[in-house]
Amino acid sequence: MKKRGYTEADAYNADIVIINSCTVTTTADAKNRKAIHRVRRENKNAVIVLTGCMPQAFFEECSAFDECDIVVGNKSRKNIVDIIEKYLKNKEKICCKEEYTNKDIFEEISVDNFSDRTRAFVKIEDGCNQFCTYCIIPYARGRVRSKSLNTLKKEVTALCYNGYEEIVLVGINLSSYGVDTEHTLFDAVKCVCDIDGVKRVRLGSFEPERMTEDIIEKLSKEEKFCPQFHLSLQSGCTKTLHEMHRHYSAEEYYNIVSDIRKYFENPAITTDIMVGFSGESREDFEESLRFAEKVKFAKIHVFPYSRRKGTKAYDCVDIVSDEEKARRTKLMLNVAENSSKEFLQSMVGKCEQVLFENKLKDGSFVGYTKNYTPIRVISNDNLSGKIIDVIIIDAKDDYCVGVVK
Repeated sequence: MKKRGYTEADAYNADIVIINSCTVTTTADAKNRKAIHRVRRENKNAVIVLTGCMPQAFFEECSAFDECDIVVGNKSRKNIVDIIEKYLKNKEKICCKEEYTNKDIFEEISVDNFSDRTRAFVKIEDGCNQFCTYCIIPYARGRVRSKSLNTLKKEVTALCYNGYEEIVLVGINLSSYGVDTEHTLFDAVKCVCDIDGVKRVRLGSFEPERMTEDIIEKLSKEEKFCPQFHLSLQSGCTKTLHEMHRHYSAEEYYNIVSDIRKYFENPAITTDIMVGFSGESREDFEESLRFAEKVKFAKIHVFPYSRRKGTKAYDCVDIVSDEEKARRTKLMLNVAENSSKEFLQSMVGKCEQVLFENKLKDGSFVGYTKNYTPIRVISNDNLSGKIIDVIIIDAKDDYCVGVVK
């Protein structure tokens, strides 16, 4: 928009408002509708554009939104300025969506600046081929597409030129990077690690698939690679995993965790766990709970299952009650809290390199170790944006305290 001569404005004083929607849960859809209603209420004359995952997955429903002047699916976003200008010319509502196909390629959108951030996020993969029974994402994002290594190298080189030293590689199904190009996730990590100016390379959330012992061993030999693994679990019960259409068992997941701990000295393994999935019995949940205790995660994101229209699990009749979901969520959160405290306590006494981000109101600076442990340090010097050796001296509920070495 800026390249075409438009000027950025506040949403409630703008001529054009673009709402980029998430649709991963029904709650996300509700937030989208609330945002649309609020913009229209506060800015009656604005041209409202709804794009992103919601119109891609639920096009007919979104096309019926009276408040929206333009409804555009994910795949059509590259033409969004032309679509807006067509509307401005004709003043007629526009609704358009392109269907994803197996021949789609990665959409090359590069970013070279992240305001007020010490690390840069680089998207290297889009789409998902897994079709988990609870998930709408394959319908909203299409099949797996991977960024080329040449494009990745150019983008990260530009980020380094702009002062970013830590690169975070992200994707919809990150571990599937390269299935369409005969590469692996390690190839992407290696590409970035080899770029001068990069000091750290980190992975976003990813699935257990394709995380072989060979790849884990190769990652461990890259000095710039950060040993933080957000390895999505969803359930510690193999029966539930099968019903979710996850492509691994609890035992296979545990073997991956064991390989990570075999090759990395001090890794942080974090995860997502869903409770109350359709058909999850109390015995299934207890098995998942014991598995979470066994793995000893550094952090667990716990959330109750919510039915998602358009997914296979939506029509399941064996529904866990909201009260039971709340009970299970509380029990899993207790495991998560204890596990997190144990991990933070294990960091005390270690000397770690910390990339500091900003200064808090209490005068301390907050930063993160290579395994993404949050560290706070009191200093008279400005530590923001610097990587400094820190000795960890104490562990609090959700962070550690350190002193500059």
